[in-house]
Amino acid sequence: MHQLLVFRDQKLLNHALTHRSYINENPHTQTHNERLEFLGDALLNFLSGEYLYSLYPEKEEDELTRMRSALVNELQLAEFARDVGIPEKMLLGKGAILEKGQENPNLLSSTFEALVGAYYLDSNSDVEAVRLVVQPLFNSVAEDIVAYSSNLDIKNTFQEWVQHNISPKPPQYVTLQISGLSHNPVFLSKVLVNGKQFGEGRGNSKKQAEKAAARNALSNKDALLKIHK
Repeated sequence: MHQLLVFRDQKLLNHALTHRSYINENPHTQTHNERLEFLGDALLNFLSGEYLYSLYPEKEEDELTRMRSALVNELQLAEFARDVGIPEKMLLGKGAILEKGQENPNLLSSTFEALVGAYYLDSNSDVEAVRLVVQPLFNSVAEDIVAYSSNLDIKNTFQEWVQHNISPKPPQYVTLQISGLSHNPVFLSKVLVNGKQFGEGRGNSKKQAEKAAARNALSNKDALLKIHK
């Protein structure tokens, strides 16, 4: 069992894992986890900022801000929730279970935040105790976060290359397909330059797919330049 799920006060642990939908169907249970979610969100923003500030002394404020956003965004926190074993322990209402709430990134990330807040309280409000359990999670994705933040402006980079080398007109992005489950869709997009396809990419949102398409186009830009001239 992950250390983040080891509590002295089991009632506090259950509180952190209890979604509002469970309260609605189990009136004897009085408390859902939304206040703890608020506390955990504040802790994670502070700890992630401190972590990145110490780890990357050469980076400026704007890049650190982008990296922090990536480190504690909904999808990343949902991954942390899976890593520590939260899905099978969440207390959800029957409707939420039928809708596969245990796989919903929003519910997972919210529960992870609540768990962090509860762990802080269970540790006598000791930030160091929370730092010790979340830092290994941060370490596990630090390199990916750097790569992600460096790609946040990938569409702008590709547009500048296009306008410098091919055409003053900006690239156009077209969504080709949306597949997957309703709560976890997969978008397929292509990027066109003067009506010709330069790249293709997938992502869990339209923006992510477009960035992946721009990245794909840039990785093949020299060959594509010869073909499309």
